[in-house]
Amino acid sequence: MARVPFIGRLSPREYAALVFGFLFIAFEFVLRIIVLLLPKAVVGWFTDHSRSVYDYFVGPPKAKSPAAVLSERIRRARDFDELCSIFGYVPEEHIVLTKDGYLLNLHRLPNKKGQKRDRPGCSTGKPVVYLHHGLLMNSEIWVCLTDEERCLPFVLVEHGFDVWLGNNRGNKYSKKNIYFNSNSRKFWDYSIDEFAWHDIPDSIDYILDTTKEPSVSYVGFSQGTAQAFAALSIHPRLNEKVNVFIALAPAMNPERLSAPVVDGLVKASPTLMFLFFGRRSILSSATMWQSILYPPIFSKLIDTSLSFLFAWRGANIMPTQKIAAYAHLYSFTSVKAVVHWFQIMRNATFQMYDDELISPVRTSNSSYRPARFPTKNIVTPIVLLWGDNDSLVDIDAMLSQLPDHTVEKRLHDYEHLDVLWGKNVHCDVIPEVLGALKAYCNNPDKIMVNGIKSPPPSS
Repeated sequence: MARVPFIGRLSPREYAALVFGFLFIAFEFVLRIIVLLLPKAVVGWFTDHSRSVYDYFVGPPKAKSPAAVLSERIRRARDFDELCSIFGYVPEEHIVLTKDGYLLNLHRLPNKKGQKRDRPGCSTGKPVVYLHHGLLMNSEIWVCLTDEERCLPFVLVEHGFDVWLGNNRGNKYSKKNIYFNSNSRKFWDYSIDEFAWHDIPDSIDYILDTTKEPSVSYVGFSQGTAQAFAALSIHPRLNEKVNVFIALAPAMNPERLSAPVVDGLVKASPTLMFLFFGRRSILSSATMWQSILYPPIFSKLIDTSLSFLFAWRGANIMPTQKIAAYAHLYSFTSVKAVVHWFQIMRNATFQMYDDELISPVRTSNSSYRPARFPTKNIVTPIVLLWGDNDSLVDIDAMLSQLPDHTVEKRLHDYEHLDVLWGKNVHCDVIPEVLGALKAYCNNPDKIMVNGIKSPPPSS
């Protein structure tokens, strides 16, 4: 019997999953069109009735505690500014023009709680920290916590840092390009390569130009770490501009997804994602589900999805934190960026994007191999903070691809998102970050510890 391309590489179960996936996406597309056409009052009716269904099965809601009230306020915050204002912080906004025409929004927290600057947009003389989010996220994920002491940017500001938060091209804050509009395929034609070649180095250059500092400290989460691994490996001079790279829940070459059917599908043909979602943004319907579902139901939907795909239980994140944070979890990115991750998983190598989309299955003696990011060439000090229950981290494989000066810290019983929103990050994660920053940042004598400036490090 003739071997059918692609289909011949799938098992019957994977083929069934493929058909089901297409049917589900078609159903969701129709539902999204209907929701867009409905008046707000009708959408509100669906939201109220989803709440009634939830109350029927779970029980009537109890009187809201102060924590629940704060959680709801954070959930309803429309943007980064509103999230910061809840806790008394006044952020700045800055725009970076990348070399290939994307306009990226940077958020900045230069002052302590309740303080305003007479001259925004200039140097503070403080050590500079740059935070970068993960896949399908934006800068809001850093400031949607329900406790100030667990919120890394707020803690850093109070310790005397000038804090900057980046945004990838295409997300909520960076959907602008001087050449293409966001409805064109060309706008969404980017992968991790473009994040590394342009977004990270161009953002850091802008920050250094503004602050007049010689270097920044970089803190990344998940894909934000992958972008730094890639950028530092291909830009030798960038290593001189980053004094330390702190990787939270580091991502380089995840081994697999926990759902065997999905894992088999994406590894058999990573570009299958283009058939499912097209060549623009991915999962743009997430905001629709969020608008029509009662928050605890939406939270449960996210938990179920994360458990299915990654085997994460979310036990270390409080329910009120989930309600607050999940509303800010999703932001736009390109389908191509996700395809890039599946190529990395398929080849078990932290590589650049493979443009041979219709290439056959490669054998061991193939004459072609996508270029790898030369991560062993990174000179910047690296500190890894990883959870031992994080299915996306293979620490031994990662260390084998990083320079010998890399330092790693294991976080017991932590999963991926726990490193951001876990109930004990103020005890387990933030002190480690502060310790690494104090050891490597510029002007460490300006860091505040318990309201007192740190003494300069001994020679």
